[in-house]
Amino acid sequence: MELPVGLQFDEASPEWFSKADNAWQLTAATLVGMQSVPGLIILYGSIVKKKWAVNSAFMALYAFAAVLVCWVGWGYQMSFGTELFSFLGRPNVALDEKYLFTQAFGGKLPNATMIYFQFVFAAITLILIAGALLGRMNFHAWMLFVPLWVTFSYPITAYSIWNPNGWLASKGLIDYSGGYVIHLASGVAGFTAAYWVGPRATVDKERFPPNNILLMLAGAGLLWMGWSGFNGGDPYNVSMDASLAVLNTHVCTATSLLTWLVLDIIFFGKPSVIGATQGMITGLVCITPAAGVVQGWAAIVMGMMSGSIPWYTMMILHKQIKLLKHVDDTMAVFHTHAVAGSLGGILTGFFSSPKLCRLFYLVDNWQHYIGLAYGIHDGRTMAGLKQMGIQLLGIVFVVVVNVVITSLICLLLRLIVPLRMTEDDLKIGDDAVHGEEAYALWGDGEKFNGSKHNSVYGMEDFAVPSKA
Repeated sequence: MELPVGLQFDEASPEWFSKADNAWQLTAATLVGMQSVPGLIILYGSIVKKKWAVNSAFMALYAFAAVLVCWVGWGYQMSFGTELFSFLGRPNVALDEKYLFTQAFGGKLPNATMIYFQFVFAAITLILIAGALLGRMNFHAWMLFVPLWVTFSYPITAYSIWNPNGWLASKGLIDYSGGYVIHLASGVAGFTAAYWVGPRATVDKERFPPNNILLMLAGAGLLWMGWSGFNGGDPYNVSMDASLAVLNTHVCTATSLLTWLVLDIIFFGKPSVIGATQGMITGLVCITPAAGVVQGWAAIVMGMMSGSIPWYTMMILHKQIKLLKHVDDTMAVFHTHAVAGSLGGILTGFFSSPKLCRLFYLVDNWQHYIGLAYGIHDGRTMAGLKQMGIQLLGIVFVVVVNVVITSLICLLLRLIVPLRMTEDDLKIGDDAVHGEEAYALWGDGEKFNGSKHNSVYGMEDFAVPSKA
């Protein structure tokens, strides 16, 4: 039977190539790219104090551009190319036509599509790290930090976990779409970098209200909707598993947002918009390592846990643990990404379904992917415990790699350029750093500010209603 004209093989569409899969993969990649540009640009530029709006947004835009140049120059091959070590590939350029038109390591896709898809994940990881450093990092230091980190840190975790030849991938670690590679890594790296860079100016730490909550919600909305590509694109094909991943993503996120919102109302007496946004983010992060390998009911349970456990670490433990209080993590990236990403990885090890893992991995030895809950149910408890052990091993590995390498990068950079802005620049903000300001009206932006929030941690400003 002859194929329709549009599906026939030719020089531009070889037999291994799927037009449908390629179309979805490019779409998914663009959705993920829009999470950063303009999503996080808008979110960062609006959630910070007015005097830091330009600097915060531009840190994100710069990272997006710088990562792409590094990615096609050497980063992709170090993450997904020929093995150099069991945790790292050989650096090489990924721009040659012959290489770009060769079938990628996964799916019925050309390397050109896979390079683009994996780039937007690498880029958003650096932009998430920036969230911990807003409002004080020397921009010239940031310009150097981005290429160094995407060269020496990101490829190690990406190769180890996502490359089929990586040592953690070989052990059977389940990270569907980046709970480890992106979120845990960015949360730990951001927190570590914040330690070395130092805190914001005292006045900014004490009062750091968002300059535009409505724009913040617009950025958050782009982030949420873009996650359809973030998780839906990782099977590398148009499959039922991709559909499940998208639905689970939104179910978990909605549940997490509502859980966080209810906790804010119960303990602080107000339905916080900033709090709801944080709950949205923790839900997105938590479901990411599990999106296509857990059932819908598990996604709801994960949403309830991602809306409560990071809430507790951010609102309660953050004020009690000395290290957390000492490190000035502007956007609470440690809580929303490191804590939520670790939680997602652990829950993946508990809830992952063998049948869904088979649909996702499409390998002969799919049986060893089994969550502890199913291991207990099926009489394979040891296999389930082994999976949990591998998930925990992955967390330890990502934490150690990112603490060590991020620290080394920061220590190196401060020999070349100050990591933190001068006190004078910290007082002025955008105009001192870039010679530009976000708004032409309202002077310094403080006179008409009626926000109840000091920062993302600012819920303590809400008094619990009296029951008298």
